[in-house]
Amino acid sequence: MELSKRIRNVRASSTLAFNTKAAEMRRSGVDVIAMTAGEPDFQPPPHVFDAAREAIELGLTKYTPAEGSHALREAIVAKHLRENGWKADPSDVIVGAGGKQVLYNAFQALLDPGDEVILIAPYWVSYPAQVEIAGGVVVPVRAEAANGFVPDPDKVAAAFTPRTRALVLNSPSNPTGAVYPREVVEALAALAHQRGVWLISDDLYEHLIYEGEFTPVRPLYPEGTVTVHGASKGYALTGWRIGWGVGPRTLIQAMTRLQGQVTSGANALAQHATVAALNEVEKTAAFQTETRAAYVERRALLVAGLNRLGLHAPMPAGAFYAMADLTQIDPDEGKASLRLLEEAHVGVVPGTDFLAPGFARFSYATSTDNVREALRRIEKLLG
Repeated sequence: MELSKRIRNVRASSTLAFNTKAAEMRRSGVDVIAMTAGEPDFQPPPHVFDAAREAIELGLTKYTPAEGSHALREAIVAKHLRENGWKADPSDVIVGAGGKQVLYNAFQALLDPGDEVILIAPYWVSYPAQVEIAGGVVVPVRAEAANGFVPDPDKVAAAFTPRTRALVLNSPSNPTGAVYPREVVEALAALAHQRGVWLISDDLYEHLIYEGEFTPVRPLYPEGTVTVHGASKGYALTGWRIGWGVGPRTLIQAMTRLQGQVTSGANALAQHATVAALNEVEKTAAFQTETRAAYVERRALLVAGLNRLGLHAPMPAGAFYAMADLTQIDPDEGKASLRLLEEAHVGVVPGTDFLAPGFARFSYATSTDNVREALRRIEKLLG
């Protein structure tokens, strides 16, 4: 009895694999510092917890519409108008079980077998997997460490073919932390517009920028842009699994039909809590200011320490990741990452599935003390 060829070809997430291995070592008594998962170590702000309790007291425990509650879709529209300066209608919004599901819906709705999707590498591990599940073909364009992992629009332009269906833009970037300058975002949006292809803008790390500015894509190319966002990163609601997409209504309707046959609506209690996260602006802004300051401190400590040890790491401008060159430990980034985990007891994610040979991703969504101790252990390993 065999599984389908489609599922046999799906690679497991290396992020989850190394995070799981680190957790297993911890359970066996090994003191592992996990810098693997992209998960804030902060609890959500108190007013979000209060809203979740309120949802229970109000009995909001039933199904919501497949596209999400009207209240949350209204809050999403208000957030983007207030913070990003562009208008939408609740009918242009779909809410899913995290940004990952929204991306999956989009690829399924947009791609036919053989359609090409341009991904800027290093890229998040789930992009190529989701493209391939939908029958698409990944066309990677490398962004170099020497340029802070910011892509060259001319190289992206050269990757377009008659089969190109979509371009994925992720700034701030997972895994590199790169924040694309406005002129780069404008150039990439113009390319997608000129070629008549979809532009999928993954904005999950919008609120985690330390240098530069966030450039919203939708105003540049409204008729062809799908904006993907969520509550996981900037609001520390990872386990609550709320993401959303905003785009042309015909596409959102198609994504909703798909979601209606797969999961239906996202968690009702979490949707109500996310309304509070978006609408209670002053409280949420205070939380984001506090957490951003902590990330800035950790970022400076980690990047300076890695470079001091000879593990070259460009300074990330956003998100909570740093990409470091591990070739001093081993030319194979997978073997180097295993050495860090098994010998130094520091968990990182090798760059293999990010298309970043020789590099590994370090998440500094952990305490300052953990960052210091991780650097001490790596220094000991390097002798």
